[in-house]
Amino acid sequence: MLPVGSFEQHGPYLPLATDTVIACTLAREIAAAYPVLLLPPVTISCSHEHAGWPGTVSISARTLHAVVTDIAASLRRSGVTGLVLVNGHGGNYVLGNVVQEAGGGMALFPGVPDWEAARSAAGVETSLDGDMHAGEIETSILLHAHPGLVRPGHEAGDHLADDRPHLLTLGMAAYTGSGVIGRPSLASAGKGRDLLASLVASFGPYLALLGGDRPDEQDAGAGKARDQGQHAVDDGDREPLGRAEPGRAERQ
Repeated sequence: MLPVGSFEQHGPYLPLATDTVIACTLAREIAAAYPVLLLPPVTISCSHEHAGWPGTVSISARTLHAVVTDIAASLRRSGVTGLVLVNGHGGNYVLGNVVQEAGGGMALFPGVPDWEAARSAAGVETSLDGDMHAGEIETSILLHAHPGLVRPGHEAGDHLADDRPHLLTLGMAAYTGSGVIGRPSLASAGKGRDLLASLVASFGPYLALLGGDRPDEQDAGAGKARDQGQHAVDDGDREPLGRAEPGRAERQ
């Protein structure tokens, strides 16, 4: 599993690394439930629509395509035939092309149906389209998994901009002054917990598609010791991003 995040503005109350933290948090929860290996994350990706805010850093879609393709090729040479891209940033459209061009053996997770199922399971009130950025979903996941990363202000940070016809041309700044599109005031740690639990449950068919074992076929704890060492990027809890922490899913 390769978490892919971003380094971009998330309003005044969430960190620049929000998408990376969420991708790694989800990947770690999955690794606690399924027999998968975790890679360290790709932490900078395609955030060009957020360039109106200082701190946002992007690479081109060509570069991200090349990086992920090279990682997949390296894994194949070492005998790893299946790769799941755990994407935390909606602007990484090119990842769909990477999977498409792979011709099998690769998957992109979560998909829109997985997010919709998670919204329903968690009682998220904002629509998936309306909850575009730093809204109810992202704030809830961080309130649950990394509350220390959420600064004050989300309670009054709501901004709706459902009609965004020229987002790719004009960027986010044409539709929001704060960098927020969504309703973070509705976020809660409980919703974050239920969002992650639903997404973990949705992962099973992806693993089966790539030839992996179903959860009921695993040895006890098989998914809890699969990480290949420490990673240098911290997730805000003084824990390396992408590291599978034993028992985390059960404790939260």
